[in-house]
Amino acid sequence: MEHRPLAAQLIDARALDLDMALQLLQQAGALLPDEEPHSILWLQALLNALCDLSSKDALTGLVNRRSFEMALAREVDRVARSGEAALLLMLDIDHFKAVNDTHGHGAGDQVIRSVAAAILQAVRPMDLVARIGGEEFAIILPNCATHVGLAVAERVRERVSELAIEVSPGQMLNVTISLGGAFAPQWVRSSPLLWTERTDRQLYRAKAEGRNRACLEPQIDSLVSAEEKGMLFATLKSDPQQDTP
Repeated sequence: MEHRPLAAQLIDARALDLDMALQLLQQAGALLPDEEPHSILWLQALLNALCDLSSKDALTGLVNRRSFEMALAREVDRVARSGEAALLLMLDIDHFKAVNDTHGHGAGDQVIRSVAAAILQAVRPMDLVARIGGEEFAIILPNCATHVGLAVAERVRERVSELAIEVSPGQMLNVTISLGGAFAPQWVRSSPLLWTERTDRQLYRAKAEGRNRACLEPQIDSLVSAEEKGMLFATLKSDPQQDTP
């Protein structure tokens, strides 16, 4: 690596990988005492880039699976405490393997980036959009009223279906997505696993019914499950203050 003063080196999180980060940290350790205060600012930029590297998906810039799981756990806790409705949507790109097989992985990457951008345009700034797998995405929608859940899912689906993605010069491609959704039980201690399992079932239903559609859990299925009842009773037993009037 070319030696330049730390303050003169720019940190680009998009080009940063673990090996490069380790080299930069070693260089910082050797030069930090001689270049304060500029090197402190540079080191802060490096740490910020490392945070992005650990929490963001490199291809799309969306939150990655690790950060999504942490956010989902926080949202489960928030819903249990506040009683506000929260919707989890999981979706994937229909027939994505055919895109890679026909047009190549470079085209597949362009499709994923375009779908990610379309999803972001269809939701609120407060909603969290994550890439959780190859062509799989998830959206956490806090404070989302139950009666608008399907409309939100349909808006995301329609925004993606309207895309014309240029996968090579002059060649445009249209793709569709399938979505599944479920609301977190309100005022009830649930778990991220139970919430994602219920959402996953609706995603499989959307695929089984022909793809390019959104399926949300019927309200009757949103009742508290046996597992969630068990978690609720365990919480009450472990907190003696719950028994006081």
